[in-house]
Amino acid sequence: MTESKSAIAPRDLIAGLGKGLALIEAFDDAHPRLAASEAAARTGMTRTAARRFLLSLVHFGYAETDGRQYWLAPRILRLGQSFLDAARLPRQVQPFVQRASLQCGETVNFSVLDGHEVVYLVRSNAPRLVSIGYHVGARVPAHVVTPGIVILSTFADAALDAWLAGHDFSSFTAFTITDPALLRVEIELARAQDYWSTGQQLELGLIGIAVPLKDRRGECRGAVSCTFQAHAYSPEQVLSQLLPALREAVQALRPLI
Repeated sequence: MTESKSAIAPRDLIAGLGKGLALIEAFDDAHPRLAASEAAARTGMTRTAARRFLLSLVHFGYAETDGRQYWLAPRILRLGQSFLDAARLPRQVQPFVQRASLQCGETVNFSVLDGHEVVYLVRSNAPRLVSIGYHVGARVPAHVVTPGIVILSTFADAALDAWLAGHDFSSFTAFTITDPALLRVEIELARAQDYWSTGQQLELGLIGIAVPLKDRRGECRGAVSCTFQAHAYSPEQVLSQLLPALREAVQALRPLI
């Protein structure tokens, strides 16, 4: 049985491990390289502590440095790959995502919600030379992609209120919804329909459709989705050609998870 976070006694925790992981997460697209002082500011550590953690990452091959700045090394990808290799759910989902991709002719993904971001764990490319969609490991703000909307549609009202209150509604295009009240309307519509389709929230010209993946107990485990060019399908074709393949995948998976 898995222990919940609240059930773990503080004396059983290794605080240094948590700080080291927080430091790894301090690197992102806007901060690919960090000096020790910058890493300290982003993690709340002292400069001395941040420097020691950074030097430890360098020593173990997870980071590199020029003596002033630090950046993550390719070895860091082993951490995420370990999850994909060991986790049961992505392996279960993969063949069903592949079949859905073949049926609808588009790239199909499986993703989960990690805090306020959607993380893509499985991808099956469309049977064509050029495919669109999110690569495995991609992280996207949940309010701008359909998997985020359908996963949030399974939240209880109190949990949804808390999530909306804590979310950063960044804007990416003129179509991005940045008003929590408007996003809640979309989430409630997705809850009623058990799917959602929207577009151009993150990137102009792209539309997405997603359905929640629920297990035998009715708990949401993620979402199956696809992304496509806005001009490729009419709204009616989206519902008649793409949605059935996604729904068939989640219905076939439900008894297995």
